[in-house]
Amino acid sequence: MPLQDFIFYFKLGWEHIISADALDHQLFILALVAIYSYHNVKQVLILVTAFTLGHSLTLLLSVMDIIRFDSKWVEFLIPCTIVVTALSNLCRRNFSLKSVKINYFFALGFGLIHGMGFANSIRMMLAKDQNIGWGLFGFNVGLEAGQVFMVMIILLITFIIFNYTRIKRLSWVLFVSAAVFSLALKMALERIPF
Repeated sequence: MPLQDFIFYFKLGWEHIISADALDHQLFILALVAIYSYHNVKQVLILVTAFTLGHSLTLLLSVMDIIRFDSKWVEFLIPCTIVVTALSNLCRRNFSLKSVKINYFFALGFGLIHGMGFANSIRMMLAKDQNIGWGLFGFNVGLEAGQVFMVMIILLITFIIFNYTRIKRLSWVLFVSAAVFSLALKMALERIPF
């Protein structure tokens, strides 16, 4: 039944972002969003949608068995994408919308890599399912909903910080990006595939 398939895969997509096992995705979203403030909701939503598109494309190509990648390399590359994104934040001093356009490329391009991380797990389920389209659609909608939920929490925190403390935007970005960089670098070093 298509509705049951949609709901099942929606939950999988949601948990793929929200669960405690999704630290790599959560860190990537945090690194992407750290440079924005609550005034940039529209830009941030476009950003997470770009990530979903990249993630979805890889997932679709994998389920259709057009591409396959060694999971050891994918698990190593995922924290590397987080390291690059956080490092980009640490090197930036200007947060104008024009200067942060590279984040859209990070979201889309690195979304392709993140999509490979779950592709091996979901490929088996979707390949057996008669409603592949509903499954992929449900998963992607759940993924997007989970990301939007996370983004809203991050933007709420930035709203509170910028309006009720003396913490400046640059200090916030440097603190968050340094923390994310450290965690992601540790993850990458633990996952070196050779």
